[in-house]
Amino acid sequence: MKITFLTIGKTEDKYLLEGMEKYLKRLKHYISFRVLELPELKNTKNLSEDQQKSKEAELIFKNISNTDQLILLDENGINLSSIQFSGFLSKKMVGSVQHLVFVVGGPYGFSSEVYNRAQEKISLSKMTFSHQMVRLFFIEQVYRAFTIMKGEPYHHE
Repeated sequence: MKITFLTIGKTEDKYLLEGMEKYLKRLKHYISFRVLELPELKNTKNLSEDQQKSKEAELIFKNISNTDQLILLDENGINLSSIQFSGFLSKKMVGSVQHLVFVVGGPYGFSSEVYNRAQEKISLSKMTFSHQMVRLFFIEQVYRAFTIMKGEPYHHE
C-alpha cells in the first residue's frame, strides 16, 4: 500500500517544514508516503465559495485515479484515537488497498462532488487548526500509527 497526502497550497513556515521533514524521513521505513501540494487558486476574490470549491475539486480529481481510496480530512469526519487510526490503516493494508489518498481541502472545505467521491471522512480534532499545521499533525499521526502497528515504543497509553 502507498499513501498520498494531497493538499491545496504550499507550506512555507520553516518550523512546520522541518517538523514535516522529520516525520517524513521516519515514515520511509514503514510505507511509501508522498506529499502532493497542489497550487493554490489565484484570483479567488472574484469567485464565490462554491466556485472556489469546484475549481479545487477539478485539481483534486486531476491528481487521483478511479482506483484510489479517497479519505477527506474534514471537521465532520469520524474522530479516531491514535490507536484507532492505527487500526484503520492496518485494516486498509490487510484489505489489499493499493493507494490511500488523504486530502486537506481549501479554506471552504470540499465540493459536493469531492464528498460524493470520498470513501471516508476523518476529523483530526473538534478544534480548528490552520491548514498549514494540519499537515504536520497528520504526518506525525501516520508515523505514530505505524509505530503502534509495529509495537514500537513511540506511543504511550
